[in-house]
Amino acid sequence: MRVEIHESMAELDSIEWNRLVNKRFPFIRHEFLALAERSGCVSEATGWSPRHIGIYNSRDALIAAMPLYEKTHSWGEFVFDWGWAQAYQRVGLEYYPKLVSAAPFTPAPSSRLLTLNNSPELASKLLEQAIKLANDGGLSSLHVLFPTPQELPALEKAGLKLRKDCQFHWHNHDYRSFDAFLQTFSSSKRKKARRDRRHVAEQGVRFRWLDGHTLDEAVWRDVYQLISNTFLQRGSMPYYSLEFLIEVSVRLPDSIQVVLAEKNNETIATAVFFRGTDALYGRYWGCNTNINALHFETCYYQGIDFCIKHGISRFEPGTQGEHKISRGFSPVTTWSAHWLAHPEFFSAIEQYLDREQDYIDRYIEAVNQHSPFKQTEPDE
Repeated sequence: MRVEIHESMAELDSIEWNRLVNKRFPFIRHEFLALAERSGCVSEATGWSPRHIGIYNSRDALIAAMPLYEKTHSWGEFVFDWGWAQAYQRVGLEYYPKLVSAAPFTPAPSSRLLTLNNSPELASKLLEQAIKLANDGGLSSLHVLFPTPQELPALEKAGLKLRKDCQFHWHNHDYRSFDAFLQTFSSSKRKKARRDRRHVAEQGVRFRWLDGHTLDEAVWRDVYQLISNTFLQRGSMPYYSLEFLIEVSVRLPDSIQVVLAEKNNETIATAVFFRGTDALYGRYWGCNTNINALHFETCYYQGIDFCIKHGISRFEPGTQGEHKISRGFSPVTTWSAHWLAHPEFFSAIEQYLDREQDYIDRYIEAVNQHSPFKQTEPDE
């Protein structure tokens, strides 16, 4: 076997890379990652320097790969290690640069260890090479963000420590309609959801869905303006540029969905989603008006309705947000895995992760108490 470290996705053959990718996950396809680099959204200038690992057989065919970046900050990761960086700084050590395996700016669980035939041996080889790269480059650490549950044993075996967190996902139990879904709610929660939807409709707001085949540049400009305005209210800009979004809808037309909230022939709000084979992923939201419950309708109820109509089994709207519970989303465990070169810090962080996991378990138990679903009576 031959191992190469690639400093751009352009160096990797798209067909060979995608052959290793589970088709469920759009965010690690070659088209998505290569465009993120080509558009400049993921680059040395933005603090994401590609260090992708490729393993080749004797015929120079790619048999294993790992999306990997050398990072000079922790922005756009959604697994927060700012405290770890500050602890390093307090004792005069450098936490950055570090290595991160992730789909940039995308907190969606998907494969990180891409191997032919899901080979455990090749997964171990990828992690061995990633740790070697960190050591040889004098980097502080290796972080694998939002891997799949199936990858956790390989990560633990390689010596990485697991970090537990949770998101709120919606699950489709073969609902015939949105109203059938609401019938599983308690009476008070069902009335509230219907009131939210009715209030938006009474304001004259109508919704229109577009995909990569029907989106054009003019629509994208309107969408991006709304998204940017919302980001600016929080003091930042979207991680992905307008140019990226326009091009990705051309390259992956079946993977992108946009809903437009329209009133009086004007787009007043929007949400951008990506679609895998069995999941819908919420990514961006933008709005230029203040209508009660418009955010919930555009980002959550419209997404749920879309999944029901198209037989999609899961809806992942993004990170955080206990308010999603009352809209029918449930806490789902997510993971990351971490290795640090400094043994004393690694030991201290391992202890911290053990305590944090207990907190996450209690948090999940607590938020489940606020589920809107009808309580099943225990058997007598």
